[in-house]
Amino acid sequence: LGAALVVTADGERARTAAAVFAGSVAFCFGASALYHRPTWRPPVRAWLARLDHAGVFLLIAGTYTPFGLLVMSEDWAVPVMTIVWTGAVGATLLKLFWFRAPKWLSAAIGVALGWVSAAAFSQLLKVPAPGLALVVAGGFLYTVGAAVYVYRRPDPYPQVFGYHELFHVLTLGAVGCQYAAIAFFVLPRA
Repeated sequence: LGAALVVTADGERARTAAAVFAGSVAFCFGASALYHRPTWRPPVRAWLARLDHAGVFLLIAGTYTPFGLLVMSEDWAVPVMTIVWTGAVGATLLKLFWFRAPKWLSAAIGVALGWVSAAAFSQLLKVPAPGLALVVAGGFLYTVGAAVYVYRRPDPYPQVFGYHELFHVLTLGAVGCQYAAIAFFVLPRA
């Protein structure tokens, strides 16, 4: 689906925006799949866990990129993108070098980065209402997912479908919302 965004994007700026978003989704999901599937030796598993967690922050910044390049005015895009990408790189370094950082700290950083857009909400109003609703719904799902991740609740069927699986489902739903907003309402603006 990411490749479809890039191929169908109209113009260099839109293709760049689509590629950054698609690449960040692919990295985040790829790192997560790699970490969660096979049984790894402990040192390898530890580094893959770091990449898995770092991918979340890169996904946040990658999701902002189409909005910064295609929706926001330059006066808004430059500070918003600087804050989000600097925060994502800083949080990635935190996860790489202080992996045992408290879950609440990582989640708080992620939620804070994710909601930087609240300061630029006037710019997001340029997105048609259905697209804006998808963006807000995605942010809500990410925020609920972060709370589930930190509190490990609800934990409906721990042996089959516990809090961690619920966190992943919420993340998938959030990415789906953001993808739809970008594909149908942001990229066509280019």
